[in-house]
Amino acid sequence: MPMIQTINLTKRYGEFVALNSLNLAINEGDCFGFIGPNGAGKTTTIKILATLLKPSSGQAMIDGLTVGYQNRQIRPLIGYVPDFMGAYDDMTVAEYLEFFAAAYGIHGEARARVVGDVLDLTDLAYKRDAEVNSLSRGMQQRLSVARVLLHDPKVLLLDEPASGLDPRARIEMRELLKELKRMGKTILISSHILHELAELCNTVGVIERGELLFQGSVAEILRRARMGRVVHVAVAQRVAEAAALLRQAPGVTRVALVDADHADNGAPAQEIHLTFDETGAADATDIPNRLVNAGFRIAKFVEEPVNLETAFMRLTKGLVQ
Repeated sequence: MPMIQTINLTKRYGEFVALNSLNLAINEGDCFGFIGPNGAGKTTTIKILATLLKPSSGQAMIDGLTVGYQNRQIRPLIGYVPDFMGAYDDMTVAEYLEFFAAAYGIHGEARARVVGDVLDLTDLAYKRDAEVNSLSRGMQQRLSVARVLLHDPKVLLLDEPASGLDPRARIEMRELLKELKRMGKTILISSHILHELAELCNTVGVIERGELLFQGSVAEILRRARMGRVVHVAVAQRVAEAAALLRQAPGVTRVALVDADHADNGAPAQEIHLTFDETGAADATDIPNRLVNAGFRIAKFVEEPVNLETAFMRLTKGLVQ
């Protein structure tokens, strides 16, 4: 059985449908990247899994336990990190962690040991006597992770943990998450920083308007996105005529004229971006011959690389609720 599973999970607010029959399956030890535009339903899903929201219908399960019916058994298994944390004024880092350790039922020498361990893991030991509100945004996010590790949960639910972080803090957060992945934690992480998800996650899910568009490995999502491959072509003259010619090429579904980034050095001012369907992708190799035979001189012929960001753009429509 998957460590995290949803079955036809639906959440409504009146007439508004935040989640529509969401079906997820995340195995133990997976690092799952949850991708979608703002308002797609990522936070709603995470809050339901964290037992903070009740679904309107369907099921959500953690380690075989059902959210809404077995919350008391689920909560010791999970650690939830929201995108922003809060703390009482004048509370130090050590006091903050000791407070939550006590809430988890950790007392005496065990509490001091666990607090020290999570401070070391998150590289915050030198800040143990600093006030929480004096910490940088990046340190506060690492402290949030330290807090949810106190009771050694099986599952980590991270909602935009790198949101608002500077580049150095993002790198530090990424390395911390890699270490947690090596420790065997099951991690669900939502993020807009897609290239970092590609480094961290072995599986991803794409959600839009409350519906899951795709779930699978990073390799699979890139392969699916490649079905609509894009080729950038530049010719030395008569760009509009070349574009008209290429509209007739087999497998071409879209032809667009785009201003070139490098037009200031004497290169062509516009490029032709060709989109191919799955069946016509192989015909992209015939494009140079078509142009040369028609008397055009080719200045550029490059296939657009497919990464997680381009895959996301191709698989979604940019819609929000």
